[in-house]
Amino acid sequence: MNQASEGYPIKEYPQKVKRYCQILELRDNPTLIAEYRKRHSREHVWREILDGIKEVGILEMEIYIHGTKLVMIVETPIDFCWDTAMARLSTLPRQAEWEDYMSEFQQAAPGMASSEKWQLMERMFFLYD
Repeated sequence: MNQASEGYPIKEYPQKVKRYCQILELRDNPTLIAEYRKRHSREHVWREILDGIKEVGILEMEIYIHGTKLVMIVETPIDFCWDTAMARLSTLPRQAEWEDYMSEFQQAAPGMASSEKWQLMERMFFLYD
């Protein structure tokens, strides 16, 4: 049974949050995609990367995959500044090394920062009343 059919835990925050959505394309290679998924599992993702994400103020981050397409959803406090946080994130321990490590799977050049690879999406519809 896949995780979607079991449901996902949802974090609730005592304040309003902002949500950012980004896309990224992986190389079209099933072996590489399987390895990319593995390296993002709880057992294999680098602790410094998770700590850095939290350190810059990101509350939650999820990545969804369909074929070679990734969608990342990021929730932040309302006063979060994306550009400032991404600039800081790129300087934190092992972040540049992680980005180079991941570039082998992504349609991106080694040396690119996360903010250069992931493309922000524009919200165009919502269902809330």
